[in-house]
Amino acid sequence: MRPRILMTDPAHFEVRYAINPWMRPADWAIEHRPAAARCWRALRRALEAAGADITVIEGAPEWPDMVFAANLAVVFDGQCVLARFRHAERQGEEPRFRAALASTELGEVDEIVSLPPGLIQEGAGDFIWDASRQMFWAGFGQRSDKAAALWMGDALGAEVVPLELATPRFYHLDTCFCPLSGGHVFYYAPAFTAAALRSIRARVAPDARIEADAEAAAAFCVNAVNLGRSIVMAKAPRRLRSSLEELGYHVAEVDLAPFILSGGAAFCLTLRLDTAPMRAASFQTSMGVLT
Repeated sequence: MRPRILMTDPAHFEVRYAINPWMRPADWAIEHRPAAARCWRALRRALEAAGADITVIEGAPEWPDMVFAANLAVVFDGQCVLARFRHAERQGEEPRFRAALASTELGEVDEIVSLPPGLIQEGAGDFIWDASRQMFWAGFGQRSDKAAALWMGDALGAEVVPLELATPRFYHLDTCFCPLSGGHVFYYAPAFTAAALRSIRARVAPDARIEADAEAAAAFCVNAVNLGRSIVMAKAPRRLRSSLEELGYHVAEVDLAPFILSGGAAFCLTLRLDTAPMRAASFQTSMGVLT
C-alpha cells in the first residue's frame, strides 16, 4: 500500500510572529511567499516520487503556521487525536483542522479524539511512530506535556517512550529525532536531556544510532520524511548524505529555506495518515523492516 500523507496548501504561509528561536519576522520579505510555494511543490513531488499519495487541505490567512501539518494531529490505526497548541498564535488551527477532517475524504480516519482538558500536545511533531520498534517516541518539555504523551499511549493502545527536550531551539521532537525504516535512529544529541539520551541509548543499539552534527541539525536535515529506503529532507551536508547512502538509503534533498525561516522543514510540513501497528510481516531486507 502506498503511504498516505496530508499537507496544507502554503498560500497563507509567512513568518508573522516569533514562537521559536528560528522565527524572525523582520527577515521575512514579500518574495519569500512565492519561493515558499515553489519549495512546497518540490517537496510534494519528492514525496510522490518516493511512493506517497498526497491529500491537500486549505490553510487560512489568520493561521500562517497551519502549513506545518505535522502539528495538527496524530493519526494512528484509524484514530485521529487532535492537537492542542500551547501558543495562542496557533490555537485557531484546531477548529480549522477539525472542520477540514469533516469535509475531506480521509479513509484512514475512523474516529476523531480530543485530549482531556488541560493537556497540551502538539501533534505528530512531538509524537513519532517507530515502525521498527512498534512504539511511539514522544517529545515533551518545550511545547507538549509529558502527561499528554502518556495519556495518548493509553488512548491509542501503544507503547510510548517520553523524551525530554532540552532547548527551545529544538522545540518539537521532529526537529531533532527521526526513526528510520532500517531500524536506525537519526538524532541530534544536544537537543535532549541526559535522561532522554539514556532512554534512546537503552532502546537503540549503538550501530543503529546516527548522530547528526550541529551543521546538519541547523539545516533541519533531521526533520525528514522516511518512506521505505527513501529519505526526503532539506538540503544536506555532503558527508551526511554519503553516510545515509552507505547505509542503503536514498536521500532526496529539497530546498526548504523559506520554511526553515519559521523553524520547520520536510517532516513538519507533512502528517502521515496511515500509521498503524504491524499486523503482518512487512518485507524484510538486509537493512531490516521497511514500511
